[in-house]
Order: sequence, then C-alpha cells, then structure tokens
Amino acid sequence: MNTALRDAMADAGVKPGQLARMVGVSVKTVERWLGNPLRTPHPAAQEDTARALGVDAVTLWPKAVRSAVRTGHDREIVAAYPYRSAAPTSLWASLIDSAGQRLVFAGYTNYFLWQNHPRLGARLKAKADAGARVRFLVGDPGSAVTARREEVEDVPLTLSTRIRITLDALSKIEDTPRIEARFSDAHIALSVFMFDDQMLVTPHIASLLGDESPMFHLRRLGDDGLYDRFASHVTALWENARPV
Repeated sequence: MNTALRDAMADAGVKPGQLARMVGVSVKTVERWLGNPLRTPHPAAQEDTARALGVDAVTLWPKAVRSAVRTGHDREIVAAYPYRSAAPTSLWASLIDSAGQRLVFAGYTNYFLWQNHPRLGARLKAKADAGARVRFLVGDPGSAVTARREEVEDVPLTLSTRIRITLDALSKIEDTPRIEARFSDAHIALSVFMFDDQMLVTPHIASLLGDESPMFHLRRLGDDGLYDRFASHVTALWENARPV
C-alpha cells in the first residue's frame, strides 16, 4: 500500500471518490495508486494530487519524483501534451484557483475558458478583489490579422465571434479595477497563460485550432529559464497592446 498517500488523504479528510473528482480521474485509478506504491500517476496528475492534498509530490511518490528530476534547460517543464485538449480540465481549474498574485490569459480568443470553467468571471473577480492582478490579451476582432486567420480556419464559429464572446464575458466584470484587457495581434501563433509561478504555453500549428495544438506546463525554478523567457514575451506584448 502507498501509506504516504493514504496518510495524506486521511490528514486532508479526502476520500478516494473525492480525490478522483478533484484530480479528474476514476475512483478505480485512485484505488490503484493506494494499493500499489510502485504505481505512479503521470507528472501532471502527481502535481494535481499533491496540490489537492496540500503536500509535495515527492512525499507521495518519492522514487518517481526523484527519478524525474532534471538538471538541464528542460527542468522547468512539468508536463507536455500533444493537444491542448488532452490536458485535464482539473489542471486549468487548479491553476486558476491556486494563483493569488497574477493571472494572465494571453490567448488570441480565450474562448474555451468560458466554456470549460463555470462562473469563471465571478472566480476571477474574487481573485482581483483579494489583490491579484488579472490580465487578458486578446486579438482584435476587426483586424486584418484576424480576418486572414478566419480564412485559414474556415469554421462556422469564427475567430472574431470567439473573441467577442470573451469581450462580452469581460464586460460583466469590467468594473473591477485589477482586471484589465488589451488588444494585440502579435500572439496569433502563441498562447501563454500565467498563474503566479506556473504557466501553460501553446504554440499554434499551421491551420489547426488552439485545442488541437500541443501545450506545455511550466513551473518557474530560476532566472532566465523557459518561464521567464515566455513571461518577458507576454510583458512586451502587453506594453505594446491597445486598450479594449
């Protein structure tokens, strides 16, 4: 038995079914983790489980975490997904809910966020009211860049429509001072989502939609690493962006 996981669940007052819902897996999967100390989740699920229980992943699966320790430039990569849609919704939810200082949504439309996360506007407003800075960098629905991309995608739910859905959602919380939004056309090929010291990055491939492109989960571990490079990119975009 994985006694460390059992004890952490007992200390947190979390039952297998509850943990399964929090992490986005089946109850049987959690029971397998408990029953076999050699069975370890993939890295993202390890992080989600540790966060849900308020412990470090190394406490729950010490051998697996230590064997995965990196020392090179890729050490800030927590997980990689071949498609953005392959990442569990619970990952996004946990990152949004755990961030307390800075949340940046630099996706060209950010449309999928409102579809996948109920009451997102209220959750972000609560974050801002508690002192967090929330920023949205979106494409201009009327720009030539957006029009050209719409021709490439050629889908019924157009890029400009998806942007306007985000703008409409933001208009309902626009009276919150620490929530800001700006237009930029310079991130059409790269989406970056920042949650304090963690980040999700999606480089967009050719004519594919955002959820069909790969995504990387990063955690900041030092100066001038992958996280800082992408963060600097977003800062530069924000400074040159236009007010919504």
